[in-house]
Amino acid sequence: MANLKIKFCDVGFENPTVLASGILGVTASSLKKVVKDGAGGVTTKSIWLEEHKGHSNPTMLGTENYFINAVGLSDAGIEKASAETFPEYLDGKSPPGRDLRPAPIIASIVASSIDDFGELAEKIEKCGPDIVEVNISCPNVEDEFGKPFACVADDAVAVTKLVKGKISSVPVIVKLSPNVESIGEIAKACADAGADGFCAVNTYGPGMVIDVDMRMPVLKNKVGGVSGPGIKPLAVKAVYDVFKATGLPIIGTGGVLSGEDAIEMMMAGARLVGMGTMVYYRGSEGFGEVVREMDEWCEKNGVKNIEEIIGIIK
Repeated sequence: MANLKIKFCDVGFENPTVLASGILGVTASSLKKVVKDGAGGVTTKSIWLEEHKGHSNPTMLGTENYFINAVGLSDAGIEKASAETFPEYLDGKSPPGRDLRPAPIIASIVASSIDDFGELAEKIEKCGPDIVEVNISCPNVEDEFGKPFACVADDAVAVTKLVKGKISSVPVIVKLSPNVESIGEIAKACADAGADGFCAVNTYGPGMVIDVDMRMPVLKNKVGGVSGPGIKPLAVKAVYDVFKATGLPIIGTGGVLSGEDAIEMMMAGARLVGMGTMVYYRGSEGFGEVVREMDEWCEKNGVKNIEEIIGIIK
């Protein structure tokens, strides 16, 4: 068997697969189940300072080619996360007991203002995550909060600097938007501002699907972020651009459904591979299946250590 263990910002993962943010609910039990089913790590749903309602149903639609959602980043807020999600996931262990947790947990945070990101950063660090993911790129809340911070370099830099200034004990990664002219330039600006790594990419869009019989959009919000198999080539190219621009660790996400998809993402420069809509197509058991497929590919191609293939595309 190949060695699939990975170090990401000095955090150890048993394998490169990670549950992407916002999938399978928000409970600690659902996160633990994903680890039991084979994931190397998990990412929380994006956490706000206060409760955020999100959008009304219907909020998502899946086809064999794509997935579209407008959940709207619904969340109960940091107080519930600190009182329930993290203590339950850590089984009551204090943050220093990292070897006792099921797998590394990445805390995704989101805010409507730069100042809120700073306050939220201080609170989330106390919860004991292994890594903090700063979600500045959701395309589903533009009507509510305006253009995502990730789409304006100066805004992305301001958030990165503020969060890095508040968090000292764990790495901080920035979740980037593909809906920009040059994702490499945005990534480089965030790297220069202190980002330890990236998650690339968030959903594309927003897009729209119309029910032609009903003569109306399928989603209540009319538009939503597009993910799933159809975006994989675009996501792979985005990961390649970010890695080429910064050389920093990347969680590559977008359209990954199989072990070979994950290998492809890592060849572009990803150290970890985030999967979300894969669960829609294969169930949470898909994590273990993807890991087995990665191992089979490595054996077939003479790869002893998964580190060998990271960023090999020049």
